[in-house]
Amino acid sequence: MMSKFDGNALRSLAFACMFAGAAGGMGLPQAALAQPAAAVRGLPDFTDLVDQVGPSVVNIRTVEKASSRASANGMDEEMMEFFRRFGVPIPNVPRQQRPQRPQDDEQPRGVGSGFILTADGFVMTNAHVVDGADEVIVTLTDKREFKAKIIGADKRTDVAVVKIEASGLPAVKVGDVGRLRVGEWVMAIGSPFGLENTVTAGIVSAKQRDTGDYLPFIQTDVAINPGNSGGPLINMRGEVVGINSQIYSRSGGFMGISFAIPMDEAIRVSEQLRASGRVTRGRIGVQIGQVTKDVAESIGLGKAQGALVTGVEAGSPADKAGVEAGDIITRFDGKSIEKVADLPRLVGNTKPGTKSTMTVFRRGASRDLGITIAEIEPDKPAAKMAEREEKPKASAAAQQMGLAVTELSDAQKKELKIKGGVLVATATEAAARAGLREGDVILAIANTEVSGVKEFEAVLAKADKNKPINVLYRRGEWAQYALIRPGR
Repeated sequence: MMSKFDGNALRSLAFACMFAGAAGGMGLPQAALAQPAAAVRGLPDFTDLVDQVGPSVVNIRTVEKASSRASANGMDEEMMEFFRRFGVPIPNVPRQQRPQRPQDDEQPRGVGSGFILTADGFVMTNAHVVDGADEVIVTLTDKREFKAKIIGADKRTDVAVVKIEASGLPAVKVGDVGRLRVGEWVMAIGSPFGLENTVTAGIVSAKQRDTGDYLPFIQTDVAINPGNSGGPLINMRGEVVGINSQIYSRSGGFMGISFAIPMDEAIRVSEQLRASGRVTRGRIGVQIGQVTKDVAESIGLGKAQGALVTGVEAGSPADKAGVEAGDIITRFDGKSIEKVADLPRLVGNTKPGTKSTMTVFRRGASRDLGITIAEIEPDKPAAKMAEREEKPKASAAAQQMGLAVTELSDAQKKELKIKGGVLVATATEAAARAGLREGDVILAIANTEVSGVKEFEAVLAKADKNKPINVLYRRGEWAQYALIRPGR
């Protein structure tokens, strides 16, 4: 007698045979039917990573004197930290009534995250987490609390190092950011809204994301919220590859885009902070801008690359090296400058006093310039253009471009530290559309330097008016290119 199980098995087998026969009748290849299903990769398991790295992550609370705090509409401190950091407008909510505190009271200021960099108590976090704090309190996962000393903070990179008096601490392992790949799984541990040891995960969305002069950020979709700032971004090998620092948000909440400071950049900064409490960066004294495709083609550079020098600070290393406004810096110390943001990073990471070589593209040819790096300092304000007295009539060629120019006086040339050029008296139509305006100084036109009005008119008369004409002009201390398209 057949058991129920055996009957079901036979019926299943018969159904399978019928299906196979039907499939064969429909002309499906037998090889295709015989192929096994493709292997499906499972989702990653983060539990071992949490056990491995979790003890190295700390909660950071800051305290500030009440007298130095401004009331902020009665909003809770974690949300205030978000508005302060990410530039979100503070909602105009009514001020809550609350008793006045004594002027010398201390009260909580903010909450953030960090991680143990060395076993002897150095902790890394964001500069904005500890900025303005009178006291920093670090809490470990075993609930021990320490008052931390701020060793140093660098606002340009948003990296800070604090020190607690402890030993034998579980330090993180630092990973190689160069090995990090877009699409790779990563994990964050931190204290969003004060919720300690919160774990979130996602993937690397992009690398080398430009959001600042000195940092090519790692972009992820890991959920980062106020309080996560300063916590580690961890790869699947349990290595820290970044410091969670910023989010992009229009609503005040997480929107799927987060940014982390690459760990290689953070380590360079932390080493200087631990050594001297501050970061020194190189500078060469130039104002730079982007090189567009149209400009690159018009001046013979070929492709859009490098950094356009729009101004050279008087007496700066660049000035002494012979760099001129309108130069395109294409290489620095043998490294190619692909985009404008590459230059400040390379120069900034160069020790002041170092003798370097810089390649510039100038009027159709490249040349190498030796330059000695100085230490960075605040930018100087642009000088004002001297007053003009005359507004001359324009030639026919200049009128077609919407330009009227006049000679520069010797005093104006001396003030601007230039040898030649012409002063724009009026800029209308094509010239105005290109961005030129009264008071600008034209240094070169059609890739040719001009010493005065006569030469300007001669070059302009020979230029092909059916093609865009490149103009190198000076505004204040800074120079840039414009493309004038006559008759448009």
